[in-house]
Amino acid sequence: MNNIVIVILAYIIDNRFGEFRFIKHPVIIIGEMISFFEEKFYKNSVLRGLWLVIVMLVIVSMISFALEEYLKNFGVIAEIIISSFISSMFIAHKMLKDSVKEIVFAEDKKEKISQLVSRDVENMDESDIYKAAIETYGENLSDGVIAPVFYLLLFGLPGIVIYKTINTMDSMVGYRNKRYEKFGKVAAKLDDIANFIPSRLTAILIMICAKQKNIFAFYEDGKKHESPNAGHPITAIALACGIRLGGDTSYFGKMKKKPFFGNGREKIQKDDILKALKICT
Repeated sequence: MNNIVIVILAYIIDNRFGEFRFIKHPVIIIGEMISFFEEKFYKNSVLRGLWLVIVMLVIVSMISFALEEYLKNFGVIAEIIISSFISSMFIAHKMLKDSVKEIVFAEDKKEKISQLVSRDVENMDESDIYKAAIETYGENLSDGVIAPVFYLLLFGLPGIVIYKTINTMDSMVGYRNKRYEKFGKVAAKLDDIANFIPSRLTAILIMICAKQKNIFAFYEDGKKHESPNAGHPITAIALACGIRLGGDTSYFGKMKKKPFFGNGREKIQKDDILKALKICT
């Protein structure tokens, strides 16, 4: 029961206040820890990457479980309030919404979208920019909101901290390139496992909120994505907005073939972004 109350309060706090500027964000601290141990352990080896994952998970688990136990000394109400405040910092809905919404009104839309995506922006037109923004919103709605809430609900404060550690490791070392192909493999696979259920829950929630008749219609296109998870919320938000996302995209000067998600119009407009943002608010 306490976890339900904490989830509700944490979500409200995030949507009301967003990021707290007066303290160092815990995800930044986790990122610094990952960088430290990457420097210590790095070698072009799956085993070394496994050591990074094990050490990080052991440390954050010990800290988060110890913190949870320590907060019990303050009584139930104080424990819930403090846990809610801490948990809200691991939920990024307000920051995500605000970042995507800014693209609609930005004078230099290419500069703004380049801060959110890794794809090449030089040759993008407005439709491409809006498409990238909606895809980013759909994918990060799972990673940044639903998944953290899911693990907070199931496992309390340690659940959300451990999940964000896994997700942060993937975002830092889980790349398929020369440096991280082997070293980041365990982190990437673990992130895939951790997001398997939340990504599909996100897609279902989008379909329900958008009042789609077939709430599982996202699966057909969603499974075409190279990621086992990202395609599902992206397809769901495409179906909800009546648009078509995906398609060949340029990354680091090379065109990458990507499937399409959804069956609507390909010309994306700014109103589509605003519609997407309203679906799960």
